[in-house]
Amino acid sequence: MAHCPECEALMEIEEDELEEGQEVICPECGVELEVINANPLELRLMEEEEEEEELEEDEDLLDEDEEEEDGE
Repeated sequence: MAHCPECEALMEIEEDELEEGQEVICPECGVELEVINANPLELRLMEEEEEEEELEEDEDLLDEDEEEEDGE
């Protein structure tokens, strides 16, 4: 059993069938969740990780643009 980090709904999940990194969907609110730990079961919102990756990519692009401007 686990609680959805978004809506706090109790999710009946077979913990022994889950693996770290696997995606699950909350049946109550429909958000995509990632298993970050299988035992004990811990879930996090997929959006959080995607937003972090997008921010890192944006920072990398800004750094590349600055380097190009400096090199001109």
